[in-house]
Amino acid sequence: MISTQAWADARRLWDYHQMGHALRPCSVAVGLGSHDLGVADTAVDLYERGMAPLLVFTGATSRTTRDRMPRGEAVHYRERALERGVPASAVLVEPHARNTGENIRFSKAVLEEAGVDVSSVLLISKPYEERRAYATARKLWPRVEIVSASTPMAFDEYVDSIGDARLVIDMLVGALQRLLIYPEQGFMISQSVPDHVLQAYERLCREGFTSRLLHTDTAST
Repeated sequence: MISTQAWADARRLWDYHQMGHALRPCSVAVGLGSHDLGVADTAVDLYERGMAPLLVFTGATSRTTRDRMPRGEAVHYRERALERGVPASAVLVEPHARNTGENIRFSKAVLEEAGVDVSSVLLISKPYEERRAYATARKLWPRVEIVSASTPMAFDEYVDSIGDARLVIDMLVGALQRLLIYPEQGFMISQSVPDHVLQAYERLCREGFTSRLLHTDTAST
């Protein structure tokens, strides 16, 4: 049973993880691999709207995608885009990245190798990872403008789409923890976290929404 307070706290984290960037045309759209084919669909939607002339899909496989995407996340994303009518010439694939940092570094290398001039990136992720993706890209690709995007969804709608409310809250908590500790490790830029978001995070940790936390002494700070 999830308490009313936990639901309210989860919504606070959800809202914080959303960057709220205004969409605008960019040099390229980069779709970060995951279990969620919605990232590929959103990338295609934005391509069709003229927001980017080129798509890059990045991602290998992980324990959560190995069965669903045996050929690799980026490859399955590309297949989805081609099924929806995106020409093969408008899609690049980076099939080796296994974390967000590698997604950014390896995509940057693929674009450089292809001779693509990049001044801005439409960075497409799962809804609760917009801020993490943005902070990572700003650290590793500082000379380009980053516009964060995801599938437009309300919190309750996303929970329904996953079918496991506790898992979603665990993921929100885990994503917030990384925003707190990764800047010190050089993985992303530091961002201000409002007190009400920190308090919500700490309450959710105390209530046991911790399956996605990294094992570190700073996890509850």
